[in-house]
This record gives sequence, structure tokens and C-alpha cells, in this order.
Amino acid sequence: MRFRATIENVDTFAKIVQSVEKLQKRCVIKFAEHEMRIICPGDVNEGGIQVWSQIKVSSLFTDYRIQSNSNNEITISLSSEALLAALRSAAGPSSAQSASSGLTTDTQVIMKLAKKADKSVLSFEMTGLTTTGRSITVVQHVLIDVLRHADIDRLKEPMCPEPDVHILLPSLAKLRTVVERLRPLAADGVIFRANHKGELQLAVNTDNARVEVGWGGLTNPTMSTLLIPRDPASQNGDAEETEAKDPAHMHGVSVSHKCLLKFLNSHVVSTTTIACICEKHCVILYVYIGNVADAGGVLTYYIPARFDDGM
Repeated sequence: MRFRATIENVDTFAKIVQSVEKLQKRCVIKFAEHEMRIICPGDVNEGGIQVWSQIKVSSLFTDYRIQSNSNNEITISLSSEALLAALRSAAGPSSAQSASSGLTTDTQVIMKLAKKADKSVLSFEMTGLTTTGRSITVVQHVLIDVLRHADIDRLKEPMCPEPDVHILLPSLAKLRTVVERLRPLAADGVIFRANHKGELQLAVNTDNARVEVGWGGLTNPTMSTLLIPRDPASQNGDAEETEAKDPAHMHGVSVSHKCLLKFLNSHVVSTTTIACICEKHCVILYVYIGNVADAGGVLTYYIPARFDDGM
């Protein structure tokens, strides 16, 4: 089993890990020949929020080499916090470790599987020049567990019903500001709803107050826009059903305020985000890395319904 790659876009890789690091203490990374998947299953974090990401190898790495007896796939589990710390160290001299080492911005970062004291590690070798022109290499190791086939087989992406509505979200940074301000009233969750007229609403209820925040003029993309494989018969059925429904009808789901805020950490990497609402079941959020048409990858968040009241 061998793995080695040069990280070409360290900053983007760090932002991807930063967007999932708050979900749980450990994440799963599956390296394959043409893509990398970062997975945060929902059975070990509060609220059941999950992430299943697909990132093109070419969007992050060069000189990418992988070899294993499992169809050239390697799946590991590791600390999200430790991985983020290593990537931040490699991102440039603005980080404390890079500054103390004296590395300039022209730093080559090689990531590879290795052994250290008989333990498996993901090794980051950062080679660059000091301010005086001297070559220097800094190495950082992150402890990992290489998953067995039985562990990998237990990783199952959630099964969800057909979404009732898809909507292109406003800026996640701005959305995050709104959701943070709803916190004092959101003990019973946040109602997340949208319709086929490009309207989005967030609402919170208490015994004494009800607050709604709305956006209009948003885009309702088609499933083909999402670039997600679908059954053609299912797509046709969706189109016919959409035409038959009242486009102004709001489809909603009540979700945990804390889960929604955790998802909104992805604002650091998001350029385009599409929400798919499965009424009273879940909201699925596709965070694209780059433009949708030529995205370097997509982070898929699943946030389950908290309860059904107040729709």
C-alpha cells in the first residue's frame, strides 16, 4: 500500500477541512485514483449532521500516486483537528509554525503515507527556502488508522426521498450572520423552507415570539444543474410533479440551530451552494468548490429534521 502526492492548492485543502472540522473529532478520508472523499458520518456527532464529499484529485494535487490491493483505494480515519493544524502549517508563513521555521511562500508540500514508531501516519513534508535563501524541510505527522473492509462497508450514505424543492442559497457568510442572530430564539430549532418562486425563509418560534427572515429573487436550479447522477425516469417525474404543484407553496423542514451553524462553517470554501429540501425529512446542501460547471468538488451536507411542528 503506497500513497504520495504533492499538494498544489494547500489553502483550498485547508479550507475544505476547516469546513468539516467542527462536525466531529475524527473524519474519514478515502483516496482513490481520480478523487478524494472526506466523510463525516452522522452516528458520532450531535444532531446527526453528515458530510459526504467528492473532490477531484486534479483540483488539489499533482504528482499523485496511489497503489493498494483494494482497487487502488486507501481509506483512513484521522483527527480532523490534527489534519487542519498540519495544513495550516503548510499553508504559508502567516501561520505560527511556518513563521518560526522561516519558510517563504514558495514551499513544496508533499503528503504521503508513512510509518513512525510502528504507527501509521499521514506525513506532511514542507520544503522551501528561508529568508536567507537556505533550503529547509519541516515534517509534520498526523496519526491515522487504516480502515478494514468491514469498517468501510459500514459507511453508508443516507437514503433520502426525492427533494420537494431546490434553491440556490444566498452568500453563506451573510446567511451565517442571520442564523447567529436567531440563536436566542432557536432553542426549538430553525424552520428552513423554500418554494419554486425563488423564495427562501428561515423562521424560529417561541411561546412569545415568531421571527421570519426571507429572501426573494433566488434561483431554483434543475437537477441537471446539480451534476449529480439521477435516474432519467425520476427526473421526468420530478418535472411533471413540479408543474402540477403551486409554485408559491413553501416546503419546509425544522432543523437544529447548532447543526445549521456547523454547516455554515463551509462559507470559507463555498462559491455556490444549492439546498434541496425533503419536506419534514431533511435538507441536503451541496457546497461547490469553484463554479458548478467545472467544480473541483462538492461537499454534500445532510441535516435531518429535528421535529415536524411549526411547518
